[in-house]
Amino acid sequence: MNAIGPVPMAAGIMADLGAQVLRIEAPGPQLAMVDPDRAVHLRGRSAVTLDLRDAESLDVVRRLAAETDILLEGYRPGVMERLGLDPDALLAANPRLIVGRMTGWGQDGPRAQRAGHDIDYIATAGPLRHFARAGERPVPPVNLVADFGGGAMFLLVGVLSALWERSRSGAGQVVDAAMVDGSAYLMMLVYSLAAQGMWNPDTPGANLLDTGAPFYDVYECADGEYLAVGCLEPKFYAEFLQIVGLARADLPAQFDVPRWPELRAAFAAQIATRSRDEWDEAFRDSDACTTGVLSMTEAPDHPHLRARGTFLPGEPLQPAPAPRFSRTPGTAIPRREFPLGAAALMQWGIAADVAGRVAGDERQEEQS
Repeated sequence: MNAIGPVPMAAGIMADLGAQVLRIEAPGPQLAMVDPDRAVHLRGRSAVTLDLRDAESLDVVRRLAAETDILLEGYRPGVMERLGLDPDALLAANPRLIVGRMTGWGQDGPRAQRAGHDIDYIATAGPLRHFARAGERPVPPVNLVADFGGGAMFLLVGVLSALWERSRSGAGQVVDAAMVDGSAYLMMLVYSLAAQGMWNPDTPGANLLDTGAPFYDVYECADGEYLAVGCLEPKFYAEFLQIVGLARADLPAQFDVPRWPELRAAFAAQIATRSRDEWDEAFRDSDACTTGVLSMTEAPDHPHLRARGTFLPGEPLQPAPAPRFSRTPGTAIPRREFPLGAAALMQWGIAADVAGRVAGDERQEEQS
C-alpha cells in the first residue's frame, strides 16, 4: 500500500530477492519524483494508482489481498479500517494472509495518531541523543536508523517470521512494526553496557563507541577529507600505532581514560600530515581497522566494493541486491521493465475491463 520510507524499502528488498510485488499508489499529490525511472528505491515492482474511495477500486484491493501472501501498509492506525480494509476482515477472507503494519509510534499508545519522521522517533526512543560528540548537539544520521534500521528491517523480520510460522500453523497474522520499538531495540548493546557500568548514558560523546574513545573516532586529513579509526582491540591498536608512526611515541596507555584527550591530540596531529588516500593506502593490507571515509558517490569505485559487485554498473547509481544467496541470487530489475496501471492489475489476475475502469494507462500518465 502507498507509503514512504520503510514500507517501500521492505518491499524492495523482497522484490530484489524474488518476490512478486505490486505497489498501490494513492491519487493526488505525492512525494514528487522528477524521473520515476530513476527512482531506484522503487525498482523491482509493478504499480497502480487506485482511488480507494471508489467502491470498485476498493473491491479490487480486497480481491488482491484474498490471493496474496503478504500485505504491507504504512498508514496511521485506523486508516485501513476506515478505508474498508480492516486487517481482521482481510484475514477472514484469506486466513493465510500476513499483514505488516508499519508506523512510527505503533498501533497504540498516546502518540499513535501523531505525525512524525525518523528524527522524531529516534529522539523519543533514545538513539538520537547519543549521536553527538561531547558537549555538542546531536546530529541526525540521515534517516537510516528509524526508517530503515528500526523500521524496514524489523518489518521484514516480522512478516518473514510470520510467513515461516504460517508454514507450520497454516494461519496468517498481523504484525505491528513500530519505528520507536525497532529503534529502541537497536540500542540493545548500549543498554547492556550501561547495565554493566561500562557506558555512561548521561554523557554522550564520552564512551567507547560514541567518539569518546580516541581510537574510535574520525580524524581530518591533510586534504580536508577524513579517516575513520576503529582499533578497539589491543592487537589492532598496536598495529594502528605502528602504521600511523606513533609506536615509539611517549603516549598514554590505550585505556587510560583520563588521558584520552592527550591521545586524541596526538592522533589528530599525526593524521593531519597526510591525505586521506595516502592513509588509506598505508592501512590497506593491515588489521588496524582504519579506513578512509568515502562519500556515497566515491564508494562504488572502492576496489573491494567493485570486486564484490556491491553497486550495480551503469546509471543511475544504486546498490546491488543484498544479502547474497548461494542458489537463488537476488536480481535488481529496473522499474521501467514492469507494467503499470491496468496492465499491472491484469498481471495480478484482475479482468481487463475492471482493470481499465479503475486504473487506466498509468505508464502514459507518468511520462506526461
